[in-house]
Amino acid sequence: MTDTAHPLVAGARRLAADLLVPAAERVDQEGVPASHIEAVKRSGLLGVVAPVGYGGSGAPPAVLRETAEILAGACCSTWFVQTQHHTPVQTLAQSELTVRDRLLGPLSRGELLSGVAYAHLRAYPRVPVRVRREGTGQRFDGTVPWYTGWGLNDVMLLAGVTEADEVLFAFVEAREQPGLRASAPLRLAALTATRTVSLKLDGLWVPEEAVVRRTPYERWAPGDRARTLNANPAVFGIAEAALSLLSEESSGPLRARLADVRRRAYALADHPAPLERAEERLAVRAEAYEVLGAATTAAVVAGGGRAMSLTSRAQRLAREGLFLLVQGQTAETRRAHLRALTGAPADGGT
Repeated sequence: MTDTAHPLVAGARRLAADLLVPAAERVDQEGVPASHIEAVKRSGLLGVVAPVGYGGSGAPPAVLRETAEILAGACCSTWFVQTQHHTPVQTLAQSELTVRDRLLGPLSRGELLSGVAYAHLRAYPRVPVRVRREGTGQRFDGTVPWYTGWGLNDVMLLAGVTEADEVLFAFVEAREQPGLRASAPLRLAALTATRTVSLKLDGLWVPEEAVVRRTPYERWAPGDRARTLNANPAVFGIAEAALSLLSEESSGPLRARLADVRRRAYALADHPAPLERAEERLAVRAEAYEVLGAATTAAVVAGGGRAMSLTSRAQRLAREGLFLLVQGQTAETRRAHLRALTGAPADGGT
């Protein structure tokens, strides 16, 4: 069975055509509705890479990438809320702690939706969220600058750093509670619809049985780095959606470039050594953004004055493309992208 023929790919295309695309401009202005999340839960897409034994599909990475392209190209806000879910599922699948048996099934079957609150770990050695033992559990203090899906997620995968410089991950109910307070939704140039907030943690106590992973920062960081080196499938989905607004004559050259960089990006993503060929990965990642920018700009140009309306699909896609420039960004990817844009030498700073 080819990836394109996989049932979840077909299901993602139906969801996109029947629900996400027709509502995308309204969602962009009004917010991702709970009904969209319920539709995603019913679709089985939340379990795309989850273990079959827990109710997931256990599909290969290529299927996850293709469904991500489809959803992002249809409604980037809905894609971004649900894409957070896959890291908690994979973290649970690799854990041997008791929380696995409690949550992996509901998350794999799409009964629950999880968000993530761990990107702040990339600020290390600065520690925005500190964890220390308190009684029979763990106490979290600090600030999570970005948390997506507030009011839509059922649980969150929350991380902090211990006094021993370990990263500790635990599952917490995604609601206000003693020690956890959310800001008002952040107003963003793009993806305000994702209900992104910051979280203030002031003595949030989490029982030990909610902990899913604890490991030295130095052991966790290489795996996180590997995830950020490669091009995001959403880049290709949004670029393809933008090219669909152009004539065949106008889109042809860009479509060929997109197909070429996509092929090379996914070949690197499938390489068995995820930290090898890092410079090539970063260069291809930057090239993918270059094609995305050209595609969304061309869609705006083709749309003319109408593209300045907030109801314009071309204008929405262009803003979503800007968002992807910084989503998942690290100091390393920022330097590489700026070098590609400015022609600065490889050892140049930011």
